[in-house]
Amino acid sequence: MGWKERRRPVCLERRYEFESYNATRDFLDRLGLHSEAMQRFPDISFGRTYVNITLRPEDDGDSAQITDADHSFAAEIDALLD
Repeated sequence: MGWKERRRPVCLERRYEFESYNATRDFLDRLGLHSEAMQRFPDISFGRTYVNITLRPEDDGDSAQITDADHSFAAEIDALLD
C-alpha cells in the first residue's frame, strides 16, 4: 500500500510494516539520517514492527497543498527500503 493523500488535514500518510524490530530500527535510522540531510522532518509514530509517517506541506497555512516536492520526499522515503 502506498501513500494516501488526505485533505483534512492536508498531508501524505503511509504505514510501513516490517518483519522484526531490528528491521524497523534500521529503517528508522536511515529515515533519521535522510531527514537530517534534507532538513525535513515528518511526523513519525512506530511500534515493534511498523512505522507510520505523515508528511505535511512546508507551507502549513489555510491554503496549504501537497506539492511535487512533498511527493518527491515521499518517494525518497520509499527508496530507503531498498
